[in-house]
Amino acid sequence: MSQAVEIGSPGPPVRLSALFIGLLKVSLFGFGGGLVWARRVVVEQQQWINEQEFAEILTLCQLMPGPNIVGIAICVGSKLRGAIGAIAAVAGFILLPWTVGLSLGGLVLQHAELGVVRNILGGLSAAAAGLLIGTGIRLLMPHRRRRTALLFATCAFAGMAFTKLPLLIVLFGLAPLSIAATALEGARAR
Repeated sequence: MSQAVEIGSPGPPVRLSALFIGLLKVSLFGFGGGLVWARRVVVEQQQWINEQEFAEILTLCQLMPGPNIVGIAICVGSKLRGAIGAIAAVAGFILLPWTVGLSLGGLVLQHAELGVVRNILGGLSAAAAGLLIGTGIRLLMPHRRRRTALLFATCAFAGMAFTKLPLLIVLFGLAPLSIAATALEGARAR
């Protein structure tokens, strides 16, 4: 895997058109929410931010209301080019894909009773779930040597997958504990 640009490294600013096209790609290819493609485009392909920054942005976006991926577009665009970058990133993510999605959604709804349409949607949803699990594992990789991070990731997964607790309960239940555990780890390391 290629190395991401380090925080604060000098270099030419990212072009607004590159932000627009990068997030347009995320939206057009990002079936099931776009998180997988957002990480691929901004971390791996364009190297605009590194794995740690992406994980931090995702964490922030999960705490904010609204779709995580729109928050990611805003945060990445803002980090790279300020307010105008956030506008370019969100516009790339929303404008054309919204039109395509609305048209395709209407078409699918008109033919939802067809077996072939149900089979296509079933296959796509299974593939999207697999992509999401793979992205989750990649997001966890920078923390794989930290036992507490693995413990809280396991608790969050179990809380969502097996107990079927609402996201906010899992998030607000584990976040303070995770923050306290990380602070204790940091204090012990000093």
